[in-house]
Order: sequence, then C-alpha cells, then structure tokens
Amino acid sequence: MIKQKTKMRQPTNEEDMVLLSELNARFIKNFITRDVAAHEKIIHEDFVCIENSGAIVNRADYMKAWTHDYEDGGFTSFTYTDECIRLFGNTALIRSKTVYTKIIDGKFVEGNSIYTDTYVKENGKWLCVQAHITPIRR
Repeated sequence: MIKQKTKMRQPTNEEDMVLLSELNARFIKNFITRDVAAHEKIIHEDFVCIENSGAIVNRADYMKAWTHDYEDGGFTSFTYTDECIRLFGNTALIRSKTVYTKIIDGKFVEGNSIYTDTYVKENGKWLCVQAHITPIRR
C-alpha cells in the first residue's frame, strides 16, 4: 500500500485578513477591559511599543502598564475606525484611527490617534511584534 502525503491546508490571504481584523478588534477590546491574560496571547515575546510621546517601551513594561493605562488615561470611551490591513507574506501592518473621549482637567475632550501594529506569523499564529501610536493634533 502506498501512503499519500497529506498537505496541511494553508490559509488564503482572505482568511489571514479576517484573522488580522479579529486580532485588531481583540487588541482594542483588551485595552478597554484591561484584559492582560488575553493580551499576552497576542503579543510577541520581542514586542515593543512606540508611544505617542516617542518613548519605546519593551514588552515587560508595556504589559505592566496595560492593567491601568485605560483608567490612567482618563478615557470614558474608546473605539477605532478606518481599518487598513496590508499583508506582506508572514508580516502584516494594521493601521486604524482611534476615536476616544477622555476627561482632562475635569472636562470631556474628544481626540484621535493613528496607530500601526506590526504582526508576524510564526508557527501559523499571528502575533503583534510592534505597536506605533501617533496622536492627531487639532
């Protein structure tokens, strides 16, 4: 009897695009709910974040801050729009615009930023290796 080799089915670009969009939504949900355990599952071990101040934050410090950044930022609402996903083999860029309201000096302030998250696919799983946040000045 001759054994046939079975090929593992590789996801199509469309399937990867859906997965990446779901990861983007999960990333934002994790921020709002301060869900560190869920967030650690999608963040690469070599992750860095380039914050809107220009500071480069390593994974350990980023995850420590994750539990309180939403509250400390004074956010009362936070969402995203204008999602754009670009796929380059095992690397993907997800860019979106945040839409938020926060309390600053006792006043409600609306704002936006643009972020780009870089994902790499390792062992069939997409992980965020870098986040870059740019504030939109009014």
